[in-house]
Amino acid sequence: MSDFRSQIAGAIGRRATIRLREDGGGLRDLVGVLQSETELINRHGEVKAFNPDDIVALRLIPVFNRRDNASSPLKIYDTHSRMLKEITGQNGVVHIYCCGPTVYRDAHVGNLRTFLLADLINRTITLTGLDVILVQNITDVGHMAEELRPEDGAEEDKLLAESARTKLDPFEIARRYEARFHQDLASLNIIPADSYPKASETIQEMIGAIETLLAQENAYIGRDGTVYFAAQSVQSYGAISGNKLDSLKPGYRYEFSDEGGKRFHADWALWKLTAGRTQMIWDSPWGQGFPGWHIECSVMSINLLAARVDLHVGGIDLRFPHHENERAQSNSLTGNETVATWVHGEHLLFEGRKMSKSSGNVVLLSDVIERGLDPLALRFSLLENRYRSQMDLSWAALDAAHSTLRRWRKLMVQWGDSDTLKFDQEISDSFTTDIDTPRALQRLRQLEKDSTIGALDKRAIFLFADQVLGLELNRPEIVKGLSPDLVELLEQRVQARADKDWAKSDALRLELESAGLDIADGKDGQSWSWR
Repeated sequence: MSDFRSQIAGAIGRRATIRLREDGGGLRDLVGVLQSETELINRHGEVKAFNPDDIVALRLIPVFNRRDNASSPLKIYDTHSRMLKEITGQNGVVHIYCCGPTVYRDAHVGNLRTFLLADLINRTITLTGLDVILVQNITDVGHMAEELRPEDGAEEDKLLAESARTKLDPFEIARRYEARFHQDLASLNIIPADSYPKASETIQEMIGAIETLLAQENAYIGRDGTVYFAAQSVQSYGAISGNKLDSLKPGYRYEFSDEGGKRFHADWALWKLTAGRTQMIWDSPWGQGFPGWHIECSVMSINLLAARVDLHVGGIDLRFPHHENERAQSNSLTGNETVATWVHGEHLLFEGRKMSKSSGNVVLLSDVIERGLDPLALRFSLLENRYRSQMDLSWAALDAAHSTLRRWRKLMVQWGDSDTLKFDQEISDSFTTDIDTPRALQRLRQLEKDSTIGALDKRAIFLFADQVLGLELNRPEIVKGLSPDLVELLEQRVQARADKDWAKSDALRLELESAGLDIADGKDGQSWSWR
């Protein structure tokens, strides 16, 4: 904690991201310019106070002179128009909404790939000289899953299913996994969103939106008392996914299993009555119940982003029905095309297979860390692939990314200690042309080997690229000390090589490597490093 105090004392006047632990165990993020050791000013000019002893993470944001910025505007693929669209925002500000986690379990590395996409877009837009307001929702009620449905066929909320399994209060579960979600984001160096609205804290706003949809006849009360959205009231339904209403087969399942009160098979629930449910229910004009899943994103994005979403981010699995339904709701509420650009990240496989609990191959960020890998090795691995391409992640790829990160950080130390950034046109174009991170990484690999470029320039260009890559390339390597046993084994190996006892030398190498060391033999003798 005292270390954070000293860092803040030396960073007054600089822009920073601060993550604070709150009394209830949750986390709160502040982003702005440090004014003192206990205050900063955010983008809205508001002074925010904080206690340095509550800080769990601090990141100083590198300063880039925007007058020297030759970056073009970001052009990114829009799922709706099926073409690259230029992101400009309004009055120098871009509004981004990213679908967040359903907090009944940990986010796996596939989920984190989508959240990383939003971060890369955020960083790239900032690089082009625009400001960003980013909202990411926390779904803690209303998300149904057929695989969790009880034997009697009734739908079940994911949080309530986990509550029944663990015998814990559903909101206790939600807050626990929400905190772990934020920890994962911090470990991946993902810049915090400006707002993380919770579904459970937006109920009244959802009820108001549903009342509006009913009044406009975009919704109706079904025979079962459920409030449904009338899909046929939106002529352009299907524009994102290509799934037209007249092509959808009757009986197609959405997120509920007992929607017998619908007028049309493709309609979906906006508000469900309790039907025996006793937890996570609220009063409404239609009786006690709970909201459907899709309505929360419409309400949050409209209310928090002034009914103008310049860019909406999510995984490809959300394109239909979630985003299709959200678009229908939002456009009905605002009377126009609420979202200008829809961006979707592709699926992530792990070692050739889709991740699932039944396959036993769900990989969490904590699994990466437990293997002794830098969590940013996951970020690096994800950057090696285009976001619109399906990716097959593997432990071998993560190991390779970890090694490259270590090598680049060592080189950065060798190249000096300047914080100067140097603009690189190819890297900038890589980012602004549909977030082509593999091309940017390839450029860095070329620079690393180019003997015609000086060390200071290499360091400055790497720092420029890291504004978007977010790999903390300027972070000094933390070298762990050696235990007396390891020191003795290293000395024994030096002696074995001096005695030309190669068998013993090889055996000691294997023992040292199993303890986590990398051993190298050169003209200056034996050297070691931690993996």
